[in-house]
Amino acid sequence: MEGAEAERLFGPAAREAAKAFPVDDPRLSLVTVSENVTFRLTDGRTGQDWVLRLHRPGYNSEAELEAERVWTSALRAAGLAAPEPLATRDGRAFVPQAVAGTGEVRLAGVTRWIEGEVLDDFLESPSRTGERPLWFHRLGALVARTHLQSEAWTPPPGFARTRLDADGLMGPAPRWGPFWDHAALTAEDRDLVLAARKIVHGRLSALPQDPAVFGLIHADLHPGNLLVRGDDLAIIDFDDAAFGWRMYDIAVALTHQQASPDFAEVRDAFLAGYREVRDLPEAEAAQLPLFLLVRSLVQLGWLHERPEIDPGEWLEPRIAQIRLQARALLAETG
Repeated sequence: MEGAEAERLFGPAAREAAKAFPVDDPRLSLVTVSENVTFRLTDGRTGQDWVLRLHRPGYNSEAELEAERVWTSALRAAGLAAPEPLATRDGRAFVPQAVAGTGEVRLAGVTRWIEGEVLDDFLESPSRTGERPLWFHRLGALVARTHLQSEAWTPPPGFARTRLDADGLMGPAPRWGPFWDHAALTAEDRDLVLAARKIVHGRLSALPQDPAVFGLIHADLHPGNLLVRGDDLAIIDFDDAAFGWRMYDIAVALTHQQASPDFAEVRDAFLAGYREVRDLPEAEAAQLPLFLLVRSLVQLGWLHERPEIDPGEWLEPRIAQIRLQARALLAETG
């Protein structure tokens, strides 16, 4: 969806929703249209910036969105940089907002703007090519810190987030949609993907779900959801946070790097950074290729369910990667 069209559809609703929050002379500018529609909200009196999100209807319930805020608060208490929510003038976390342009009602929420450069953009500079292993080492350590926090933390009663178990990822109605039905797949691709899905579901079903390997994860910690701040990284966009395998979280961080010539170096740097903070047995790390395929498949499902999102040049290389990985999996299992 083009920016002008998104502004036309969602801008009036965002401006109306902003009135519910203690922000004076609110000024909004569109940031992105993805899972949610996100605006930069500036206080015209103080200059303070906030993030206003119009949440996608039917994706996360209000209880699940509240749970997201509970976890980010716990992460901040543990010393990690994560979004800080802003309550409405009457103390609510979210307000329902009608979107006349689409006929929807979306929940609107606001968090403090975190300054920084998106890691994806930061690493695109040719002058920083040699820094990629360094930053993925730092990212590995950061992911490990989130896993340590969630492993030791007990969510409060009523805490609600989805489960990314075998069915949640590879079942008949997976969390992010039937990836095997994406229009870009040929009939041969579809058969290949369905055969791979059956094997992957079986392997996931056999994996343990004890707290050392399965727990609350961000589930979308790719470099587009990390901000560079000096030598540190801040995490944003906890919309997909769920209970799942920690190796899935690791695969998310590395999936987009697979086509890079330095993938092995970046992967090893990430795992080294992770292991400096938290134990990762070799048997668990060996599951990485499986979860890389899982991540690519669920992203295809995500796109299938969101035709308004233009994948640009990303889609065909990813499908080619899926073909290679799925064929290797089928060859491995005979």
